[in-house]
Amino acid sequence: MLKKDDRRLRVGVLGCGPIAQFAHLESCVKARNADLYAICDAAPDLLARMAATYEPTKSYADYDAMLADPALDAVIVATSDAYHVPMTLKALEAGKHVLCEKPVGVSVAEGEALAATVARSGRTYQVGHMKRFDPALEAARDFVRDEMGEVLALKAWYCDSTHRYTNTDAVQPLPVTSKLARKPGGNPKADLRQYFMLAHGSHLVDTARFLCGEIVAVRARLREKFGAYCWFVETEFASGALGHLDLTVAVRMDWFEGFQLYGENGSVLAKTFNPWYFRASEVEIFHEKTATTHKPLGADGHFFRRQLEGFADTILDGAPMRGADAADGVASIRAMVAIARSVETGARVELASVTGAV
Repeated sequence: MLKKDDRRLRVGVLGCGPIAQFAHLESCVKARNADLYAICDAAPDLLARMAATYEPTKSYADYDAMLADPALDAVIVATSDAYHVPMTLKALEAGKHVLCEKPVGVSVAEGEALAATVARSGRTYQVGHMKRFDPALEAARDFVRDEMGEVLALKAWYCDSTHRYTNTDAVQPLPVTSKLARKPGGNPKADLRQYFMLAHGSHLVDTARFLCGEIVAVRARLREKFGAYCWFVETEFASGALGHLDLTVAVRMDWFEGFQLYGENGSVLAKTFNPWYFRASEVEIFHEKTATTHKPLGADGHFFRRQLEGFADTILDGAPMRGADAADGVASIRAMVAIARSVETGARVELASVTGAV
């Protein structure tokens, strides 16, 4: 049985497509400190189906009309990537808090412009890097922050599988679609280098920063063969720690994601699962002092609901931001742009110097 707090954030979800259906609509219903106040979509048939299923207080076919509702506190932007920045800017200008799906954007300039708008608005803005709300990864981050001492190195990998849709189709409901859905111009998958980096590389980069702090430079290589793309990224952290990031789409095996962390007072090994299993990572935290390993269970693996609750805690109670903020979003864009430039040139690229798009 759901238990709700007395004070709850009134949330409107923009976009009723697959990511909203698989993640955000249910999160609003289940969150202890938030309610699904409104939904908005340009496709009337999809809007009606989702309204009947999730029973929001209000349904809107027009985004401006939803933003004009004084009872609405916050917006979840669950649209195609191309709409993330313009729809977020509209919400901020209307005085609403925003939780936006990743990536923030595709270029350094639009990311920095968005961050400046967030700072002026005084509203809370959070990027949907839901892996930060994997309880086992939070335990690993806490160990790194509080007990590991100096970090020597990180090896992290995110390898999508050729069998991912066979696996996920078995556990997900069939998404409701509409021929009237609003889609951006062009084909977002026309440039697969950019598409895979934005869709998957953004997760890998943010997880690395979540664990080890700022990335200052990269040197990257890319190999494309038999329809697979493999990036190996030599990474330099501001702390002096070394990093190696492996982004491969797609491996001829099961989903393969995780990391190894080596530090002064211990180490961490982690295996992360396909997110649609809603299963927390398996993490082993080794303490050098006692020569023992700690394995947190992480029983609550609903990362999307947990990220909404963290977002609401910040707005309602002034709790510290646990998710990725605008600065984190810009840092991810810079890292992805730097990787792209390094692949093109073969050179080491400093993140502070990059411009342009992924």
